Amino acid sequence: MPSIELRTRQSLALTPRLQQSVRLLQLSALEFQQELRTALDTNPFLEYDSSETEDVALASTTPGEDAGALPAADTLAAAGPDRQQAEGAGTETLDSAGQDDMPADFSGDYGSRSSTRQNGDADGSDPADWARSQPTLREQLHDALRLYRLDDRDRAVARFIIEALDDDGYLRQSLADLADSVDLEPELTEEELLVALRLVQSLDRPGLGARSLSECLALQINALSASTPGRDVARQIAEHHLERLARREQAELQKQIGCSAEELRVACALVRKLDPKPGNCYGRAEDNYVVPDVIVRQARNKWVVSINPAVQPRARIHRMYAQLFAQSAGASRSPLAQQLQEARWLIRNAQQRFDTIQRVAECIVAHQKAFFQYGEIALKPMVLRDVADELGLHESTISRATGNKYMATPRGIFEFKHFFPRELGTESGGTCSAAAVRALLKEMIAAENTRDPLSDVTLAKMLADQGVLVARRTVAKYRHLMKVPPAELRRQL
Repeated sequence: MPSIELRTRQSLALTPRLQQSVRLLQLSALEFQQELRTALDTNPFLEYDSSETEDVALASTTPGEDAGALPAADTLAAAGPDRQQAEGAGTETLDSAGQDDMPADFSGDYGSRSSTRQNGDADGSDPADWARSQPTLREQLHDALRLYRLDDRDRAVARFIIEALDDDGYLRQSLADLADSVDLEPELTEEELLVALRLVQSLDRPGLGARSLSECLALQINALSASTPGRDVARQIAEHHLERLARREQAELQKQIGCSAEELRVACALVRKLDPKPGNCYGRAEDNYVVPDVIVRQARNKWVVSINPAVQPRARIHRMYAQLFAQSAGASRSPLAQQLQEARWLIRNAQQRFDTIQRVAECIVAHQKAFFQYGEIALKPMVLRDVADELGLHESTISRATGNKYMATPRGIFEFKHFFPRELGTESGGTCSAAAVRALLKEMIAAENTRDPLSDVTLAKMLADQGVLVARRTVAKYRHLMKVPPAELRRQL
């Protein structure tokens, strides 16, 4: 028998505004600028703030206010024309630096400037616009290929080889795979690809177009003059004995090649002078960089944290549109009412994002003050819960506020997560950070005798002598993170 039953239960749901606030907080600086740019392009109630004053403030609730209450400027559009005239001076604004057509007053010390192409005859054109950037690897090879008289098919195959090179200048794919991926009539053969590869290898720097490290070094050795000392022995090492050279097995190398100790020494020195990544000598097609969210400066013996002006896009509610919309009949039932509300949410949530990031950064600086004075060795162990408890926020909020966020300091640009090193025990019962241990290892390795480098076991014992209890495998892991080779590869004869 069908029946009707009533049940009561409680559930927790995020409001759309809170969902937007959480999403904005976890975005990086560049992602946030893109998000706001999209909103400015799609929401008619948002406009670029073209004012050049630096004291434009965001209308937001104070820490003691109810999060759902709207400030006075927020209610202008819904209060009617009389109140708008009385309080029309207030406008929701958001400092911005992410737009190409904005004035230059937003540029910060650590921000990236967006360049726009202008006519060189225009007044005030930047001389840097005329500067020629360094050509990329593929641009250089394509330019060199134009000097050769080739038929259309051979030129197309050579261009295909050039495009298949990676940024280091290597051809990582096999010729058989390349032949299968090219659609030409008649069908492309491996022999044609090999001929085109030899042509590409001769276009510019020796070593480009190599399929392995051994071939790369051999191409560079073959380009040397025949009278170069150690050239023949160096070619044998590059083609057959690179692993023994890396392990510094001098006696075995001398035995396998059949040369004198002096000839081997000269040949090894010649090989070490070669460039294993010839493609890195050219410009890059894109710049991989980060824009710091906060800037830390020292002022009057205090470390001051401020939001980077370059990551604060300027936007505000379009006052005229908001007033006209408030005066229209049935405004509350119009689809534009939702867009106006979303514009207000975006500005207020963006300000809350900056406030949270700054509070977290100030807490980090307060805990890690010794780092800014003495460097990595003074980093203290810290976890997200320490910041969460001090600021009265949830640990997940701190995780979002530190993810993909960067801090510009006098010692460089660091990710927020860099200031949360793991805790390690000491012999005295105290604690130290993993970052401090890595700094100690770096100092020990820098001061070692290059003819008798320190092994991981020796480094672990030296740390124990200083009261830091670290296992050998932990030393090996930290050494690997610092990209330091093992002792046998650091030895210099």
